This record gives sequence, C-alpha cells and structure tokens, in this order.
Amino acid sequence: MARILVADDHDALREGMVITLARLGHDVLAVRGGAEAIAAYRKRAADVVVTDLRMVPVDGIEVVRRLRAEDPDATVVVISAHGTIATAVDAMREGAIDFLEKPFSTEALRARVEKAIEIARERRGAQTARARAEVLDQDRVREREPHGLVGSSEPMRRVHDQIRKVAPTDATVLVLGESGTGKELVARAIHDASLRREKPFVSISCAAIPEGLLESELFGHERGAFTGAIRRKLGRFELAHEGTLFLDEVGEIPPSVQVKLLRVLQERCFERVGGEETVETDVRVISATNRDLTRMVAEGRFREDLYYRLNVVPIQLPPLRERPGDVDELAHAFLARLAPRIGRRVTSFAPEALELLRRHPWPGNVRELENVVEQALVFADGDAVRPQDLPEGIRHAPAPTGLPVPSGDRSLTDILEDLEQQLILAAYEKAKGVKAETARLLGIKPSALYYKLEKYGIVKQGERGEEGA
Repeated sequence: MARILVADDHDALREGMVITLARLGHDVLAVRGGAEAIAAYRKRAADVVVTDLRMVPVDGIEVVRRLRAEDPDATVVVISAHGTIATAVDAMREGAIDFLEKPFSTEALRARVEKAIEIARERRGAQTARARAEVLDQDRVREREPHGLVGSSEPMRRVHDQIRKVAPTDATVLVLGESGTGKELVARAIHDASLRREKPFVSISCAAIPEGLLESELFGHERGAFTGAIRRKLGRFELAHEGTLFLDEVGEIPPSVQVKLLRVLQERCFERVGGEETVETDVRVISATNRDLTRMVAEGRFREDLYYRLNVVPIQLPPLRERPGDVDELAHAFLARLAPRIGRRVTSFAPEALELLRRHPWPGNVRELENVVEQALVFADGDAVRPQDLPEGIRHAPAPTGLPVPSGDRSLTDILEDLEQQLILAAYEKAKGVKAETARLLGIKPSALYYKLEKYGIVKQGERGEEGA
C-alpha cells in the first residue's frame, strides 16, 4: 500500500481516480487545486502525487516545481488533455516522472501509478542509504583502526563472558562504568558477535547534542517541523533499522525525550518530529552511562519504567584501578597501534616506565592511559619509552604511602572488605589465576582463599580447579 495524493479541479474525474486507487489498496487523499496539493504534501508527504496540469490559480507545472524544490525525491505524475502534451513535457522537465493523457482507462491509471510507486520506493531507499552512509562515515572515523577490548584480568574475563552470552540474543543491554572505561567498545563487541553483525551499528552521544535537537536526532523530523528544517531528516532509529543503536550517556536524556524513547522500546514505532506517519523500527538498543541511574530514578530525574526497559541485561565495566594487571597489556596495545601513526619506531617500555604506569591510579581510566602513551611516543627518541618520556604528572606522582582518612560515609567493615578485595584481586592477577600461588602470596590457607574468591565474585561459586597450576 502506498500513500497517494490526487489533485484535480474536475470533481467527477478526481473522485473516479480516488475510487480506482483505493480499490487497489492505496491510502488516497484528494484535493481540488494546486495550492491545496502543496499544503497537503507539506503536512504529510505522499509516496506519489497525481496532478492535473490545468488548474487555477496554481497549475500542475507549479505543483511539480514547488514540490521538487522542497523535496527533490517527490514523485509526481501529471495528467494532460490532448492539447497540452507540450505542457506535459515541460512538467517532466521540471521533474515529473510521467504523464497520463486524457481520457485514460482505469488500467492505464493503475499502470502509471504502480510504476511511480516503484520509482518512489527506489528514491526513498536511496535517500535512506545516503543518510545512513553519512552517519556511518562519521562513525567509521572512530573505527578506521579498530581495536577491541584489551585485558585478561579476572574482571575483564567476566565482562567477556557476559558479552559472549548476551550477544546472540536480542536483549537490551545497559553498559555501566566510569568515563573512559571503554563502554562503546563493549557495545561494538556485542554487535559484532550478534546476528545483526551485517547490519548498521549507529551510535549517538546523548550528552553531546543540545536538548532541543536530541529528539530530532533520534527520531528524525519532517520538513518545516521547526525553524531550519528545510527537508525531511531520518533519525538514528531509522538509520539503525535491523541493526544496533548505541545510546551513549543515556542518563543525559531529558524527561520529554525519555517518554518517546520508552514508547519505541515498548511498541517498536514512533513518529518523526512534526510528522503524523507512524514509522516502525527493528533495532537492538544498547545504552551506556557513567551516572547512577538508580539514584536518578529515586530523585525523579529518570523514569523508572524506562530504566527497567534499558536495564534488561546490565554489564558493569570495571575502572582501570580495579584491574591493575591489565595496565601492561593495554600500554603495549596502545604502543603498537599509535607508534606507526606518530612515526616512531618504539617497540617497548623501559621497566622503570612500566612501573610508573602501574603505580598511577588512572582516574581517567583506559582513555587516560591511551593519551599518556601517545604523549610519551611524541617525546621518545630510542626504541623504548623511558620514564623521562612520560608526562610530568606520571613521573612525579608520589609513591603510595598510606591509606586515606575515611570521610565518614562508609563503615569501617565496608572499607576493610574493599581493601581486602583489592589485595586478593591483585595477588590473583599477579599469580595469573593460580590459586595455590595466590594463597602463598597472601599468606593464607587455600581453603580460606577459596572462600574469599567466591565471596567477592572473583570466581564462580564451586569453581575450585587449579587453572594453570
């Protein structure tokens, strides 16, 4: 079924065309003149416009000219009388795709309209492809040199395990973690391992777009929906159709847009801004945030129903300070990727430089480490990064001397358990997962270690095999 707009000031002919096209299953709107046709198209674009040439005061030529100026993909068929064939040719020069000479049979009308519908679909498909290519080209700037999640520590092994299990499903995923931990890499890894891997991966940073434009970016808009909307624009949900949409910083979405996002997740359909057409979408949504959404829900700043729709499968990405065993691996991965780009033949780190990197708390997480390695490469002269090549803040950071004084917001028991967990995790990673060696490093019995590994979720309950022992 297509949406068809018929414009003719001859009542009987107009109504006859409406009946014929409606019987074919099309959604038909009829108007009596050119001005009405232009106004109707602006309000709701039609797949095909069938217009008579001789109408006053706005004739068919003007209809073609105005519609094509406002929408280059407008598909128009003109109707001409025997004496207006030359005018019909002029209309085609203005952009009409075909003409129908009066008198015509219902079969001739059907054939012309079906041909026009096919052309309209090809044009809309090309428009979608162009818009999708534009978005994907912007996205590919970030993945010209793709690199996946790096890290073999126990926390990252758990993340990889979650990705492996959730990717083949179509479940909605919420990636949680501090800024710079690599939440978008998790989203890409899920998409690449999913059944939608051959379809688009479209991302949008909800924090980077002004509140007044976010709804249009997500759902698209029709021409004239607001000042500056000179033509229809497809939103991210349409561009990601059959693929994956990644909503980064989803906690920044304003309440007005939260309502519309909830509807899409529930009903899989939406309307463009300023439009009446309901657009169906088949998209897997992966969102991410560094905010505490549960607190935002409690404070009334984030819808509870939307939170549960997004948080079907949560994946918590650990900060770098909680997986210190990955610092060496990440640093070498960044070195291998960045050195050719900067034009340096650096292949390693001096031991003293690596020790400085291990000692740093990395408040900016993996992103900060990447920036530090890139800066060090700029100043490196030999084949290894030395301590003097590192930023001053890394070189002159004081060695850890003691524990910070508690601020009073946590009990001593909680603080001690947190410290114990960090010590056990660090020993476990240093021992490369060998539990007997981990127990030796900590000076405790293996049975006590097994209990604590399970208590803190470092290993699954009952998992007591000696990997690598």
